[in-house]
Amino acid sequence: MPQPDSSSVKLAERLGVSAHVGSIVSSKQISTSLYEVVLAGNAEKLAGVPGNDVMVRMADANGAFGRRRYSVRSVDPENDQFTLWVSTDHEGPGSRWAKTAKPGDEVDLVGPRGKIPLDPLADWYLFMGDVSGLAAFYRMAESIELPGKAIFIVETKHDDDSLTVAFDEGLGVTGIFVDKNGRAENDPAGLLSGLSAFAFPADEGHAYLFGEFTITKVLREALLDRGLKDEQISRKAFWRHGEKNAENGEPNKQD
Repeated sequence: MPQPDSSSVKLAERLGVSAHVGSIVSSKQISTSLYEVVLAGNAEKLAGVPGNDVMVRMADANGAFGRRRYSVRSVDPENDQFTLWVSTDHEGPGSRWAKTAKPGDEVDLVGPRGKIPLDPLADWYLFMGDVSGLAAFYRMAESIELPGKAIFIVETKHDDDSLTVAFDEGLGVTGIFVDKNGRAENDPAGLLSGLSAFAFPADEGHAYLFGEFTITKVLREALLDRGLKDEQISRKAFWRHGEKNAENGEPNKQD
């Protein structure tokens, strides 16, 4: 049985999670900006709970190894597989990996990662961000206790990035896709417009903001202004405009 690189083992031990070698089942383009990568091996252990992600060890264009983090879209326990949606509308090691991955390729995986699970006490859930957050948004929404409400406000660059999925009929779903329309990558105007057009449901809600650093920061302030409390907002920056993610797969989070 193949063993993960010693660096993956040490990282997993430090984080209190698992390191395993997975194998590529398939990789295919599902929209202009997204590839769907299916991996096999220790699926449930690595994927964790909805909202968690997995660290993937990969080489950059110069052959140096680093890691990228991707939210788990779904888990198939019966076949010991899990699925990632990888954003590929930029140049980088993660984009190249998803585009060139072939069935049978082996890859080091560390997981589960992440500290933002679904709030079980909320009456409704708001998911906001760009397509890099869709995998987490949809997996989390699929785990909402029924009956419940899920609202999606997602900014897309291309029409076919407005991917939808079928939910249980007991879940009330509102979906708003906002056209990026050429705005800068860190311009929050589109998502702010989508938010302003939406009236919050009654009772207590919880908002999840996943995507570009500056945009998620501005959205958080807008939600506070709308009356949500700090503990009702979960924010996770997946990337930052104009800067490469660090070798641990995360963007610079300094203001």
